[in-house]
Amino acid sequence: MSTQAETLEFQAEAQQLLQLMVHSIYSNKDVFLRELIANASDALDKLRLEAFRDKDLEVDTSDLHIAIEVDREQRTLTVRDNGIGMSREDVVGLIGTIAKSGTGELLRKLKESSDAAANELIGQFGVGFYSSFMVADEVTLVTRRAGEPTATRWSSAGAGTYTVETVDEAPQGTSVTLHLKPEDAEDHLFDYTDEWKIRQIVQRYSDFITWPIRMEVEARDASGEARREVQTLNSMKALWARSKDEVGEDEYREFYKHLSHDWRDPLETVQVKAEGTFEYQALLFLPSHAPADLFARERTRGVHLYVKRVFIMDDCEALLPEYLRFVKGVVDAQDLSLNVSREILQQDRQISLMRRRLTKKVLSAVKDMLTSDAERYRTFWTEFGQAVKEGLLSDPENREALLDVVSFASTHDPEQLTTLREYVARMKDGQRHIYYLTGASRQVVESSPHMEAFRAKGYEVLVLTDPIDEMWVDAVPEFDGKPLQSIAKGEVDLDADEDGGTDETERDQQQEDYAALLAWMSEKLGEEVRQVRLTSRLTTSPACLVGESADLTPTMEKIYRAMGHEVPRTKRILELNPAHPLVAGLREAHADKGDDAGLSEVVELLHGMAFLAEGGELADPARFSRLLANRLANAL
Repeated sequence: MSTQAETLEFQAEAQQLLQLMVHSIYSNKDVFLRELIANASDALDKLRLEAFRDKDLEVDTSDLHIAIEVDREQRTLTVRDNGIGMSREDVVGLIGTIAKSGTGELLRKLKESSDAAANELIGQFGVGFYSSFMVADEVTLVTRRAGEPTATRWSSAGAGTYTVETVDEAPQGTSVTLHLKPEDAEDHLFDYTDEWKIRQIVQRYSDFITWPIRMEVEARDASGEARREVQTLNSMKALWARSKDEVGEDEYREFYKHLSHDWRDPLETVQVKAEGTFEYQALLFLPSHAPADLFARERTRGVHLYVKRVFIMDDCEALLPEYLRFVKGVVDAQDLSLNVSREILQQDRQISLMRRRLTKKVLSAVKDMLTSDAERYRTFWTEFGQAVKEGLLSDPENREALLDVVSFASTHDPEQLTTLREYVARMKDGQRHIYYLTGASRQVVESSPHMEAFRAKGYEVLVLTDPIDEMWVDAVPEFDGKPLQSIAKGEVDLDADEDGGTDETERDQQQEDYAALLAWMSEKLGEEVRQVRLTSRLTTSPACLVGESADLTPTMEKIYRAMGHEVPRTKRILELNPAHPLVAGLREAHADKGDDAGLSEVVELLHGMAFLAEGGELADPARFSRLLANRLANAL
């Protein structure tokens, strides 16, 4: 007996997605079975966990499994589990709609994507159930949530509506029945009632599922007589519990794809096995490309936590630091309590030890890539380098290991990145610092006046253009005994690096010659700058702005203000190039005219030019343009 039947319309975006599925957005239709088995496996995991947490829940967990049933005459394929099941509200909420943000973007990408990209998007947005409509004209789902007396039947032909009704009798769990389309070899639509085909798909995609996947198949006894028997199609042995000698690379790749819903192969596989007082096993993967939400605020981690092969949670944040959030995998602990929460995990000593070991293993794998496979390392760093550099700021314990694997653009090569160790190996004789400059882009950095003397004297400068670079450089004082030095902060004396000394007589004479101009300019620009002084870092530009060693950079000030922090404006130092004709002429004009209004405008323009040269934004660009136009007109 069934009651409360009603016909509902799919959410608009879900209807569009169904239409895309029906019209075969990608050719590998076999993945529909992988998705249904994965959903069933999740339901079994959740029931096992719920039964442990809720002692009053009356459920039988003695034979949790997934069953595949075929009716060749009716051309139906059913995937059944005795897992957690769904309530009527769950069915409408999870299947009738797409309960995820970004659906419009998903649909746009699906329409534009290749076959491989479509695989990725389906798993990424958690809508694998809809892939059933690629191979079926109609899909029927019957489900009863554990502990509830009634079940729900859902059915749809994928044409924009679905029917939901309450069913009085149904076994606990979920069954999905597909009324299969006719076989069509040209459209890569196979006969999914074929026992051989089903076995092939299960072994390819789901052999590592920890629950038995059973199906009635044809077998022959000792006398050769055919009979029907139920067989388990998958090995069920968790890959992380098997030694590397027992597992092929194909199995690792398929496990990664199942875990991450990524259609591409992983870049690196990291296996960890700890024995002794605290035992655990881990199988981690470094992806070959960054997920779309790598820098999103509402992102998920990729590491699943199991305890004695019992699923606990699928995004365990306590197992790896935030800057390794892209790592996918499974960690299976033997000695943790099953009744563990995220709050307890954050304070658990064993979890802390696991986190430290797993972090070191991941960084060690990256270092191995760096030394043995430069191409794979470049791929890794291009995709994840910006996230990894966050660890230089947040993870002092592993900072040395991180400094060994980070790479940066530099003036040594316009295309190839360099490690800090490679930079140190190329340092000039007598060079004491590792020089760097931060900026919005490589073009901005390389065109900065601060680079002039370093370029002229052949000093290599790291080009740091990621936002995180502005922050970690202040937390990392040195590498291999060499202090890191911003070429836009403090005083720079490259002659001292090269020769061990400077021409003090010449410098003293310049200071004496320019003393009056420097004092006058410091007074005129007192509201804008901390000091006006001569420079040794410029060769062709007349002036530049620099900060003291402990000052915030202009970019950091912007970052803090964007975060809502009140940051006082930092007065910087204006450095003048005494060898530039403009500066020399300004000194002579000041000596002749003293405090002249026209000279004051030149000083204001000189300060604005220095600001623009480093990519800054003028406080009053209209006034700057007006003063510049007036000066140009007077010069004609």
